Amino acid sequence: MIIVMKKHATKDDIQNVLDRILEMGYNYQISYSEGNTLIVVLDSQPELGKEKFIFMKNVDNVIQINKPYKLTSREFKSDNTVIDVDGIKIGGEEIVVIAGPCSIENEDQLMLSAEIVKNAGIKFLRGGAFKPRTSPYSFQGLGEGGLKLLAKAREKTGLKIVTEVMDSAEVDIVADYADVLQIGARNMQNTKLLQILGKLRKPILLKRSFSATLNEFLLSAEYILNKGNENVILCERGIRTFVEYTRNTLDLNIVPAIKQISHLPIIVDPSHGTGKSEYVIPMSRAAIAAGADGLLVEMHPNPENASSDGEQSLTPQNLTKLVQEIKVIANSIGRKIL
Repeated sequence: MIIVMKKHATKDDIQNVLDRILEMGYNYQISYSEGNTLIVVLDSQPELGKEKFIFMKNVDNVIQINKPYKLTSREFKSDNTVIDVDGIKIGGEEIVVIAGPCSIENEDQLMLSAEIVKNAGIKFLRGGAFKPRTSPYSFQGLGEGGLKLLAKAREKTGLKIVTEVMDSAEVDIVADYADVLQIGARNMQNTKLLQILGKLRKPILLKRSFSATLNEFLLSAEYILNKGNENVILCERGIRTFVEYTRNTLDLNIVPAIKQISHLPIIVDPSHGTGKSEYVIPMSRAAIAAGADGLLVEMHPNPENASSDGEQSLTPQNLTKLVQEIKVIANSIGRKIL
């Protein structure tokens, strides 16, 4: 159950509701949305009827939600959430593409990548400054030096920057540079990190863990929304199955499933989802046809010499081809490429 207080509700009005919740033996969490105070009644049962709260002073609405996730559900918000990144909308009619190298290697590589991305008509540049790797001996990224290069690329090209935050201690510094903060699959259930990011107001790109269920995915997003940050973009990046001919199994079923039960936008990462560059364009077409709000793809000026994920990185020529082909799919379903 979610109790929505009116915008002019006083502290006493809110406290009266909280006291009643505690008297009934329930706990609560407080969130905020569009100027309203939202009180989430935890573990509420169907018998806790809305009439117990709807007539209390300055209660605007009582929403009965029986799913484990509350704020991410369509029961809470029926309209699609559209994320505004400095005038660029994610989740609306337009489909966005985010492209760039897996990791930032040096200034020349990143600046060339940024020019390639811009020339392809794409508005977002991705690049890893802090790189989580399976092996401790693999390239781990340039750290803050990489963030500074991203800022330089933005100044030069006007592209918006998407980069990953790995640790709670790095949130402030990454937020200083990034337009969108990415949470990688390894951190999808890092609740401390999620809660800290929930206190920001910058857009968060939340990647699904390779073993997470749909409920677990949405509950991770719930941690961010619960702390007041409504700007969450979900990202499907593949799950682990018995399949061995690709890096992961790209679960496109989740796209229409999310669209049915949640108001949050969802994009797809076919690079990690397949692990092979030759499959990225076909799966990108499929993702757009399935209803995805965008794509997150890896592109490298010279994939054969990439420090990380070269096998799944598009060439500059194939990035242009991808944009051209998904435009056809987008137009056929009444959408367009931003």
